[in-house]
Amino acid sequence: MTKLNTWAESHQDSRWVGQSELWADPLGNTAEVSKGTLQIDGNGLRYNWSYKETQQSGQLKWANEQLNWQDSWHQPEGVMLTPVPGHGSLLAGEYSYPAGSGPDWHWRIKLALRPNDTLVLQMSNIAPWGEEARAVRMTFQKSD
Repeated sequence: MTKLNTWAESHQDSRWVGQSELWADPLGNTAEVSKGTLQIDGNGLRYNWSYKETQQSGQLKWANEQLNWQDSWHQPEGVMLTPVPGHGSLLAGEYSYPAGSGPDWHWRIKLALRPNDTLVLQMSNIAPWGEEARAVRMTFQKSD
């Protein structure tokens, strides 16, 4: 989390604009695209996007080694994420959730900074057998 904290401190109160892609179809072949914004604050980030013209919002908060995520469409009740080590990005965390009577599924969130300074917030759904499916990808450029 040191890399994340150092980066977040240097980008305190920064605003980012871009687009959000949501893969809501079962095969993961079609994305719903909307405009998105993101803001870095003291201990986290807040983002906005839309689904079928309805505004949505979410946040990631971090303190020490704890991550908390909430999203109005995906996860209205906030959840604690388990940090994922060795991921190479600014932040990576996941949590498990029940899916019927079978084994739990997992949801992974990563925040990465591309070499061209594009900020990427990506979310993946992970099946019990290990297959990862893209769920959300938000790409942002720093706003002036």
